[in-house]
Amino acid sequence: MVLYVLDALAEVDIRQVVVVVGHHGDLVTKTLVEHAPQGLSIEFVEQESQLGTADALAVGLTGLPASLADADGDVVVLPGDTPLVRPTTLVSLVRHHRATEAAATILTARLAEPASYDRVVRSERDSLVVKVVEDAEVGEDERDVDEVATTIHCFRHGVLAPALRRLRPIGPTGEHSLTGIYAVLHDAGYRVESLVVSDPMEAAGVNDRAQLAVAEAELRDRVNERWMRHGVTMWDPEHTYVDVSVEIEPDVELLPGVVLRGACRIGRGAVIGPDCFLVDTVVGERSVLHQVTAERAVVGSGATAGPYAVLLPGAQVPDGASVEPFTRLGSEIAG
Repeated sequence: MVLYVLDALAEVDIRQVVVVVGHHGDLVTKTLVEHAPQGLSIEFVEQESQLGTADALAVGLTGLPASLADADGDVVVLPGDTPLVRPTTLVSLVRHHRATEAAATILTARLAEPASYDRVVRSERDSLVVKVVEDAEVGEDERDVDEVATTIHCFRHGVLAPALRRLRPIGPTGEHSLTGIYAVLHDAGYRVESLVVSDPMEAAGVNDRAQLAVAEAELRDRVNERWMRHGVTMWDPEHTYVDVSVEIEPDVELLPGVVLRGACRIGRGAVIGPDCFLVDTVVGERSVLHQVTAERAVVGSGATAGPYAVLLPGAQVPDGASVEPFTRLGSEIAG
């Protein structure tokens, strides 16, 4: 999920990305180094004790180079579990933050049923943000507030450290929650703004497998829509699964039940499906695969395979060749 967040940041004018790691930090760092977008400058810092979101931000600030800290620029804060956020939304957040000369700007959403979410409380005088109230502490006057806080923020760097120091620990574990920083800044006389996101799904976090399934479905819809707008035909998009790492040329047809995972590359005019499962497989132009399972295989141009053919790792199907039904082809070349 963090990689989706980094992909979004890679399309924004960001000088430096700092990733705060904790549990299994070495594994997370290794994965991000190997798969993060090229050209994105990333610094990793460890949060040794899990003392809340405000503590994580304080730790993250130590990863910024002194040149950026001295410039008192803007700091965008995102959690690693919001894979649906769009780059355009982050750009809009920063633009609104700078245009209003705010010390802090929070991305918010309006929900018909805000229960279980933190509420954004505004001033009756100027409609600026006064505070963010955690759901467990919402009073009677705040229960009808339909604007809820997300976990995506933009801060002026110079105000962060002093404001973070003024936050009080909460709960028996003494955690520091970032939620309270808006009241601190407002009470200190700073301007606190919000930007309402048009699609609340963008800021949806993933905390369990049910939410993960919802996020995956949304991401799949976005990927499929992008390919269809680039000339790929999908007979049944809801039952077509394409990883973000897959490359597809125009005029390809994907029939129902197709799964393309990893580094698949599909050539122009190929017909895949129904019910094909391809992993890290290259398919040449105008080839037709029907009910084929393949992993790390290469299919030439104008070839055919299936139904019920299995291409094992290393299998090669030459241009114009045919793999007969119920064939299991290993690391040899098809005749």
